[in-house]
Amino acid sequence: MSPVPQTTPSSDHLEVTLDKLAYGGEALGRLPDGRAVFVPFGLAGEKVRIRVVEEKRSHVRAELLEILVPAPERIPARCRHFGVCGGCHLQNLSYTDQLKAKQSILEDQLRRIGRIDRPPLRPVVASPQEWNYRNHVQFHLTTEGRLGYVAARGETVVPISECHLPQTAISEFWPQLAFDPGMSLARIGLRAGYGDELMLVLDSEQTPEMELEAGLSVVHLNGEDAFVIAGDERLVMRAAGRDFQLSAASFFQVNTPMAEKMVEHLLAILPVGPGDTLLDVYCGVGLFSAFFAPRVERLIGIERSASACADFAINLDEYDNVELYEAAAEQVLPSLPIHPAAAIVDPPRAGLERQALDALAALAPQRIAYVSCDPATLGRDAARLIASGYCLEQVTPFDLFPQTYHIESISLFLKT
Repeated sequence: MSPVPQTTPSSDHLEVTLDKLAYGGEALGRLPDGRAVFVPFGLAGEKVRIRVVEEKRSHVRAELLEILVPAPERIPARCRHFGVCGGCHLQNLSYTDQLKAKQSILEDQLRRIGRIDRPPLRPVVASPQEWNYRNHVQFHLTTEGRLGYVAARGETVVPISECHLPQTAISEFWPQLAFDPGMSLARIGLRAGYGDELMLVLDSEQTPEMELEAGLSVVHLNGEDAFVIAGDERLVMRAAGRDFQLSAASFFQVNTPMAEKMVEHLLAILPVGPGDTLLDVYCGVGLFSAFFAPRVERLIGIERSASACADFAINLDEYDNVELYEAAAEQVLPSLPIHPAAAIVDPPRAGLERQALDALAALAPQRIAYVSCDPATLGRDAARLIASGYCLEQVTPFDLFPQTYHIESISLFLKT
């Protein structure tokens, strides 16, 4: 039942009962002195033996040593690396229980951080695939040149012999990769595009020397500077029947079927028309813009990534009513002389910059669709939008990342 080898009890080991799952893939309990203790890979209701590894005034973090009384919901993990590798956090729960936990965590974050008494939460949208859903994975190298992921604890790289999250094309290919010991590569990325086309992305300061096989695109990245070693500079991704050109440095949702569900949801909750202006803030390569451009009079995209902007220009080239600003949202929004009917914001994990949020509220779109990948920053920004004259109409969780703690959601704010 234990994800780690059992150990002999000692004076520095503690026994605690865990109360609930918290955001971040940890279970929350209480020490005898009242401080919160966060335990990775534990489950609510379990009695566990732990070792404290980080101590703060209000809370501590601990290592799970032994499960003394397991939760009824606990199931065996599929992967042999679970509990050591930091990639997955919830393989010890059935998928149904994972969805329940994420729904509860999102509600808790909106209550505590957003100060919303009754968050208008809709049922979570489940992923069609619990496994083998990722179209993009990033590996690190051990000193021996083996592929791995960063460990659950510390900064070391855990060499892996299996992973059940990538799509089949990636899963079949990555074990064939071989690297010399000591190679200076920050990351090794593998992306699967339409028709299982693969792109290998090597992230480092200097271009490595490699022996390559035919039919594979290989791109070297140094920041956003890309050098094509072999094949094509872009990969084709298909979502909701539409093709998107994607560069090595650009972001695209890793769960393509769920990206399609998000597009459908946004089209349903943002009923824009031919006379309307729509803002797409943090627009990326144009995933959402491509489906709204035919519906509005004017679409304005804002994106700071040069790579994503280049892809956006290709993906939206057919539309004359589309404008794109290559800059940070907090730089563009305060100076836009527009009255948008609606706005889509899809910020990074840190959420909306305060200057960007204030400027967006000043533009006063009737509807704001907030695509969030972090419940904590969503809660913070929801409180700020409500204070700026918006009401939170609905929040729909989307499970883009089964087996992990990550929670995507789309919230709809209406101008009051």
